[in-house]
Amino acid sequence: MASRVSLKAKGKTSTNKGSKEEEPSAAQLLKEWTNWAAKKAKVITHYGFIPLVIIIGMNSDPKPHLSQLLSPV
Repeated sequence: MASRVSLKAKGKTSTNKGSKEEEPSAAQLLKEWTNWAAKKAKVITHYGFIPLVIIIGMNSDPKPHLSQLLSPV
C-alpha cells in the first residue's frame, strides 16, 4: 500500500483572514500578568529557599561554619 501525504496545515488556522484580531481586555491582561508573576515567583522560591536559610544561619549569633550548617548532626 502506498502512503498518502497530507498537505493540511497543522496548528491554528484562521477562517476569517480579513478580520483583525481583537485586543485582549484589561481583565485578560491582568490574568496573564498574574500567571507570569506566579510562575516566576515559584522558580525564585524553589531555587532561593535553601541558600536563604544558609545565609540566615551563617549570620546567627554563634557563627557556625558552613560544614556545621550542612551536616545533619
